[in-house]
Amino acid sequence: MAPGHVAYGLGAQYGLRISAETVAAWERGLALPTEYELTALAGVLWCAPGELLTAARTLREHRVARELTADELAGRLGMSASAYLRIEEAGRWRGNERQSAALSEALGLSPAAFVTVSGRDEELAELLRSAMTTRWQAYVRPVAKLAPLDRALIQGALERLHSDYQALMVSTLSWSSTGTERAGATGDSGRAFLAGIVERFWETTQL
Repeated sequence: MAPGHVAYGLGAQYGLRISAETVAAWERGLALPTEYELTALAGVLWCAPGELLTAARTLREHRVARELTADELAGRLGMSASAYLRIEEAGRWRGNERQSAALSEALGLSPAAFVTVSGRDEELAELLRSAMTTRWQAYVRPVAKLAPLDRALIQGALERLHSDYQALMVSTLSWSSTGTERAGATGDSGRAFLAGIVERFWETTQL
């Protein structure tokens, strides 16, 4: 269907005044439809709203992909719709442990996805970077507060990553001392490791 055909369908079936240019902008990722527009678009295209989304990263995207209204999800979480929508708009989860578990179940969130929709990716990255460069044991509890994982699993992941990071630094220092590696490579290797620490953490917890 051409953008003009989609725009016509949105108007004819859902009463939406959407131009072909707007539909084209949605397709290119230059503009975002509202929740109702996305639902209507899915109806016109005979698919589920979630099929129109790339990998969901926000609470709203996960909720729409599951075809849940804000009222329905708020009810499952035991909070008012207005309170939930404020969290969704802020992009940072504020629920308690029970509500967090209910949210993960309702939206089918993996631990990694839960941290992302909670708006805590950078906070987790900072903790992990510190754990690599100091005593990792001191960061098990803080990481456990962010990531919904068994503490023993977190401990094992931090220990392994810390060992890998320290081994990397020792090896690059050895290469540098022999003059076989260019100056600054030690820092480059360490920075590259720390830059991808969140992804490494999630990969390690799956081993």
